[in-house]
Amino acid sequence: MKDSIKGIVCIVIAAVGFSFMTFFVRLSGDLPTMQKAFFRNAFALIIAVATMLIKRERFIITKEFGTDILFRCLFGTTGLIANFYAIDRLVLADSNMLNKLSPFFAILISIPLLKEKPSKNDIIATIIAFTGALFIIRPTPGNMELVPALIGLYGGFGAGTAYVFVRRATGKGAATPVIVICFSLFSCMLTLPFMITGYVHMTPLQLFILIAAGLSAAIGQFAITTAYKYAPAKKLSVFDYLQVIFAALWGILFLHEVPTALSIIGYVIIIGVAVIRWRVTLMKENI
Repeated sequence: MKDSIKGIVCIVIAAVGFSFMTFFVRLSGDLPTMQKAFFRNAFALIIAVATMLIKRERFIITKEFGTDILFRCLFGTTGLIANFYAIDRLVLADSNMLNKLSPFFAILISIPLLKEKPSKNDIIATIIAFTGALFIIRPTPGNMELVPALIGLYGGFGAGTAYVFVRRATGKGAATPVIVICFSLFSCMLTLPFMITGYVHMTPLQLFILIAAGLSAAIGQFAITTAYKYAPAKKLSVFDYLQVIFAALWGILFLHEVPTALSIIGYVIIIGVAVIRWRVTLMKENI
């Protein structure tokens, strides 16, 4: 029980960290998405390399999981860029919620990649979750936020697909620091040419805010990694949705934005089905 409480505390800290990351990305102002993504990942790369050097771990990539890491990097990076694009153009809570559809995308992607057969409950939960997403996306001709919302939805798809490839890679022996370094380096290499050609001068305040975004993301990453050392994902995953609540709070307090009634309905549906799925999983395993 003590370990479970420690895990919950850590994942709540992670939710706060990631919500502040999205808040700082928005707060950095009218900078190109690629420029924001580069600085966020460059900071993460420095921390990941420093962590590996301090722990004196070896950087090893084998043929067995090399391709899995490549696709993790590809989907993770494009998903991150899509998420950043949505953060700048949607209500902060909406962009966070669309990104939190990643576990449901992971259920679908796991079918062909991991040969996992989803349970009936998982299928129903996924259908309901995507129904909730429609309230946020609002696919009507007059919705000016439709395109950013669809791009934000891809952000959730990219994150979910990347998670599945992480599972495949770690199952074949890939070390977590290696995956993190590869992802951060790949992201920097992909976004660097776009940043150079479309670079916009930043004020010292904007640079500081982007560093704060990277620091917040690092705190979130370390906290969530620590959380899953104390307790399994089936016990903790639902608390990750607190990120949406925190993001909505920062949006209301500091950006003076209030989610629409339809978006709130979408949040309730998606978070509600995640909570129910979490409870069913725990009850089945008598935890």
